[in-house]
Amino acid sequence: MRRIEILAYPDIQLLDVSGPLQVFASANDFSTQAGEPAAYEVVVVAASPRIRTSAGLVLETTALPTNGSGLDTLIVPGGWGINAACEDPQLVQWVIGRSRDARRTASVCSGAMLLATAGLLDGRRAVTHWGRCAEFAQRFPAVRLEPDPIFIRDGNVWTSAGVTAGIDLALSFVEADLGRRMALAVARELVVFLKRPGGQAQFSQTLKLQDGDGRFDKLHGWILDNLGSDLSLTTLAERANMSPRSFSRHYREATGRTPARAVEEIRIEAARRMLEQGLAVNQAVRRCGFGSEETMRRGFLRTLGTNPRDYRERF
Repeated sequence: MRRIEILAYPDIQLLDVSGPLQVFASANDFSTQAGEPAAYEVVVVAASPRIRTSAGLVLETTALPTNGSGLDTLIVPGGWGINAACEDPQLVQWVIGRSRDARRTASVCSGAMLLATAGLLDGRRAVTHWGRCAEFAQRFPAVRLEPDPIFIRDGNVWTSAGVTAGIDLALSFVEADLGRRMALAVARELVVFLKRPGGQAQFSQTLKLQDGDGRFDKLHGWILDNLGSDLSLTTLAERANMSPRSFSRHYREATGRTPARAVEEIRIEAARRMLEQGLAVNQAVRRCGFGSEETMRRGFLRTLGTNPRDYRERF
């Protein structure tokens, strides 16, 4: 049985703890239902027996184990209390020692700051919550921060982006430990929209395109549902009840992109997901409305710096 310790401290982000915890618990459920022993022993550990999360829920925890005892995975979540945790020398020393015991060490969200304070990320690639990237880069210049990915692995140290990215991280652990079939079963059980690879961006294109007053949100939803249809400027303007000229101007003011560029980005993101799930390139071309494989290839090269076939092989 693999022992996983999730570190808690005052004002921790609840979902940073409960998200990964439930992934491992669901994997245990599937294992026992199949007549096999549970795969994980998951323990929430802390310096105090009761920890109040930033959401107000109080967690009952287990005392910090003595360094030197067996451990598979150490997970350090984030939250509003991370700065105070970084200033606790005893906690920092415990993380340093416990990481030596662990087969892999990981952080969720701003938990990367505690790993960086402990020196565990020096010279490594890492990611954290998008809202803390500027602060992180200033405080920890020795870390090779990458602001976009959902999670990053560098050796035996893993870091993940904001909050729900901890679920993606935990699913990747389950896949590595127990296989892809188990990871997909857990993702379906938790009604996770998509099992995402670590290299995918923190924000979806449609989320990036949302503007302050939401005037084009319905249009973006319609585009997602009709990727294989005519998505020309004229068609989009009609859906928005505007003239093409007025629509083009207002859309760019709201999103910072031309309608044509936005459509291409949405189509590329949809195609990436299809390729990641094993769909053939020509099928992705047809379903996403690129018209030809060459058109999709040019879009991938311009946006991702690689072609669709190489992208599919990589992921």
